[in-house]
Amino acid sequence: MSERPPFFTLIDGGEVWTPDPIGVASVLAAGESIVAIGDVDRRAIEATGLDYQIIDARGAIVCPGFIDPHEHIIGGAGEEGFGTRTSEVTAEELVRSGVTSVVGLLGTDTITRHLTSILAKTRQLEAAGLSAWMYTGGFPVPTPTITGSITGDLVIVDKVIGVGEIAIADERAAEPTVQELARLVSEALVGGRVGGKAGVTHFHTGPSARYLSILHRLLDEYDIPPQYIYATHITRSQGLMDDAIALAKRGAWVDIDTVDDNLEDWVPYYFEHGGPEGRLTMSSDAHTADGTVEKLRANVVRCVRDVGMPLDRVLSLVSRNTAEVLGLHRKGSITTGMDADLLVLDRRTLDIVHVVARGRAMIGMGQPVHGVEAEAEDTG
Repeated sequence: MSERPPFFTLIDGGEVWTPDPIGVASVLAAGESIVAIGDVDRRAIEATGLDYQIIDARGAIVCPGFIDPHEHIIGGAGEEGFGTRTSEVTAEELVRSGVTSVVGLLGTDTITRHLTSILAKTRQLEAAGLSAWMYTGGFPVPTPTITGSITGDLVIVDKVIGVGEIAIADERAAEPTVQELARLVSEALVGGRVGGKAGVTHFHTGPSARYLSILHRLLDEYDIPPQYIYATHITRSQGLMDDAIALAKRGAWVDIDTVDDNLEDWVPYYFEHGGPEGRLTMSSDAHTADGTVEKLRANVVRCVRDVGMPLDRVLSLVSRNTAEVLGLHRKGSITTGMDADLLVLDRRTLDIVHVVARGRAMIGMGQPVHGVEAEAEDTG
């Protein structure tokens, strides 16, 4: 378990992006929460007699910790035999990539990997100082659950915030009917409302030329509010991306995973072709054969440095937008009352210098602090 954070944490004198730019300011956290942004008197902190830490951010960028909404945190792959199974993610991998909040899920393998294992992993990551949640379900419909129903999981299991990833347009799962999907999405919606969760349904989109047609039919034929639909893997083709933009215009959410090596082309394409500003997120799809957590951070950097996209627009894809679709009301923004999930980035390279998660220093001067390294060793 990571060490208890000091009562006060001061991120001093950085260029703050909330993710919107607000200029040079200090950010003060008390325990796990942000309590002040602006000019902060160090002497007043010292005078309280409480323990504190000061992180010098002068000349650097301060931004929200990244939220990864799609990770196989207990491992994935295995579709080419048992030798291709991948390992669990560690807290060190996450914080080295700037991820302070993560959502775990099952994919193709709902036989040898289990929802209860994902639940245990979310609790382990929380004990290490991060924030973690999960989706119930997996590729097939009907989909596996913990309590016996999607609604039950959302109401009873604290870490379950939605259902996914449900496969569409993919040979690895029988194509569900529109009626089956309507029932599934409704169960998630009701469970979310009763349990105070997002209640979204997260859809894996395969390579079929049917694209997202079944989701459009779902909105056409049933009274499903579009904000409860969240589709990922939308960069498989231009036709799929165009269909995803059309779905987002209807009020649904769409996600670009960073397994695609041409991400710096697809993100600008989305916006240049009318994709709604607030309906796109970015995820890692780790730990699959091709997906690593580091790719999420690397693609944020590529979009800003190589493509020249505005930093606030790119940061929103891994912070504010993600927090909104997942109903994480204390995440995704540097605002008073929010969780103290903060990154300090080198202004020139955007390399990670410091990571603070829920008020705990996880990375200091580019290196894991004591406790994060220990967690990585324990899970190795």
